[in-house]
Amino acid sequence: MPNSQSSVSHKYVKLGYQYIVNHLLTFLLVPIMAAAAIELFRLGPEEILRQCDSLRLDLVQILCLSLFIVFMASLYFISKPRPIYLVDYTCYKPPDSCRVPRSLFLEHISLSPCFDPESVKFQVRILERSGLGERTCVTPSLFYIPPDPTMADARADVELVIFSAVDALFKRTGIKPEEVDILIVNCTVFSPTPSLSDMVIKKFKMMSNIKSFNLSGMGCSANPLAVDLARHLLQAWFF
Repeated sequence: MPNSQSSVSHKYVKLGYQYIVNHLLTFLLVPIMAAAAIELFRLGPEEILRQCDSLRLDLVQILCLSLFIVFMASLYFISKPRPIYLVDYTCYKPPDSCRVPRSLFLEHISLSPCFDPESVKFQVRILERSGLGERTCVTPSLFYIPPDPTMADARADVELVIFSAVDALFKRTGIKPEEVDILIVNCTVFSPTPSLSDMVIKKFKMMSNIKSFNLSGMGCSANPLAVDLARHLLQAWFF
């Protein structure tokens, strides 16, 4: 429990530090502007006009002051984090022959010699809490008892899912493969060589200098990590 609390505290400290760094200029300007506004309010309009008349700034001083204001405003907008939006997406929809209802899944794991009773109970608990519906699909190699997944089957499944989704996305958006600057491919477990990102680049004949990233073997946590990586790359690359 102490390790968990320490991890949570470290997480919030990191988020707070990142927020402060991203809005550092705002934190510096707000107190200065607030102090200036309080001082102007204290002086009143007549005193402000009298002070302006006494300054008698020449053209060079006015120009320098204007340039300084423009520079500070530009610096503020440049350093401000840019929002990143998801413009479009596609999903691969497998055929109904890959559909596995809960009852069929429970029957298969119960009959499989690969799982002991404790493993079956654990998978049942996960299934009840995961939110998977009756139309959930799995790869055909897992229909066997016992399951018989091979490297060739896994590669064929990955190519079918990824290539179909990417091809549909290109058709929907009208973007050409050679126009893609950044490619991120994420797979929960499967991590072949050559990588999945290399397979996509070769299949769709993308640019040789494309920035490609392959995330594999990281479990389900790789999904939000891939999205966060895309956000940071777009902010750093295009802004």
